Amino acid sequence: MLWLGASCSVLAQTETGASAPKTGGGEAAATPAARAGERCEAAVAETIKAMRGRSADEVQFSGAKRALSPMTDDETGVKGEGQYAGNGSSPMPFTYSCAFNAKTGATSGVVFRDTGKRRSAPEQVGDADLTHISPEACETATASALKQKYPRVGRIAFGSDSRRVRSSAATRASLEGQGGVERAPGMSSVPFTYRCEFETRSGKLLSVQTRE
Repeated sequence: MLWLGASCSVLAQTETGASAPKTGGGEAAATPAARAGERCEAAVAETIKAMRGRSADEVQFSGAKRALSPMTDDETGVKGEGQYAGNGSSPMPFTYSCAFNAKTGATSGVVFRDTGKRRSAPEQVGDADLTHISPEACETATASALKQKYPRVGRIAFGSDSRRVRSSAATRASLEGQGGVERAPGMSSVPFTYRCEFETRSGKLLSVQTRE
């Protein structure tokens, strides 16, 4: 499992993580929307660097892909795209999501996923049919389950190289993997495993389980 379990402040590298997507001057940076975007991108950049090490010396975000949506009176959801590179590797695109609390200035629920070609496919075990199995659907459901379990979750990351697909029945297959979760901002990250069961013919997600 490649999760690094050290605890770190999600705002420790705000300038490095948020510098790329800035498109306006000081006034734009002072708006609530820009503040939410910059703080979330800083938290995402820190998470990626902690997870990927020297493979993510440079993290950039696409300002045009950033989307904000209100979650509560104080919280704003931020989603977007970017890419990271380092150590002589080619750029790896990724997507991310995060929540920003305007009242406290804190970020939570950081999730990122590699979307490029270096991302490994699930390892098949047995005769499982991978045609309609979606790792993204499984990871989204897993992240939702963890957020329900830990309402103040700080960040969630998935180890795509840990995925395995197993046949569980004639018409069902399970996708298993590993990741790391910071159960609340400031807490040490802990590893977790997850298991999603799919109906192989339709690709319908039937259940998701997590274990820390």
